[in-house]
Amino acid sequence: MTFKDHFSRQADSYTRFRPRYPRELFAFLAALPAARRRAWDCGTGNGQAAEALAEFFDAVVATDPSARQIEHAAPHAKIEYHVAPAESCPLKAASVDLVAVAQALHWFDHESFFAEVRRVGRNGGVVAAWAYGLGRLTPDVDRVVMHLYGDLLGTYWPPERHYIEQGYRKIPFPFAEIDAPHFVMTASWSLDDLTGYLGTWSSVQSYIEQQGSNPLALVHDDLVAAWGSAAQRKVTWPLYLRVGYIHI
Repeated sequence: MTFKDHFSRQADSYTRFRPRYPRELFAFLAALPAARRRAWDCGTGNGQAAEALAEFFDAVVATDPSARQIEHAAPHAKIEYHVAPAESCPLKAASVDLVAVAQALHWFDHESFFAEVRRVGRNGGVVAAWAYGLGRLTPDVDRVVMHLYGDLLGTYWPPERHYIEQGYRKIPFPFAEIDAPHFVMTASWSLDDLTGYLGTWSSVQSYIEQQGSNPLALVHDDLVAAWGSAAQRKVTWPLYLRVGYIHI
């Protein structure tokens, strides 16, 4: 499978502006497997989920096919980083208690990846994948962001984006699924934080590459007006989570 690289170009911005997942999510996941010896964070990007997993597991292996993303990941004594595709990782068979995939499962070849999960997963091991869609701020800001997302960038999104829009429910998940609580990701952002985050969208980068201009300029004035005078605003994202036991 050819690696579709949508994020290496903006890897530094990805590290700065992507929101952080709630600690409660990782505590929930860590309580499920039979042991906490090793977790595999697949599609780690900048290592955000790997760092959170390191609090709960003895060791974390974090892989991503993008060398630039791995270069921007923060070093950690418990984390071993590798440049590798999801469908072929450097882990030994039956060596992982948790396989975690944060905002990346929609990019994978699902059949090949799930075979790899079954290969590396220990008895009692768990696989979890989650994603988030558009953040919510205020009705006025949300309208501008939605205009950018759909009207201006609709044709620039990769086709895999529809999996997120469907809340990951249409992705095949051939594991013994576990009912999970509802988790919400939150952040307190300035307007600069929001525009920095929007710039990490793969569709924005595709637009720039094809049109030679930044689509954020088309909504800048409307976004400033909608934002108003607030220094910071709360952003919330619901998380779409699929989790199950690897072997039954």
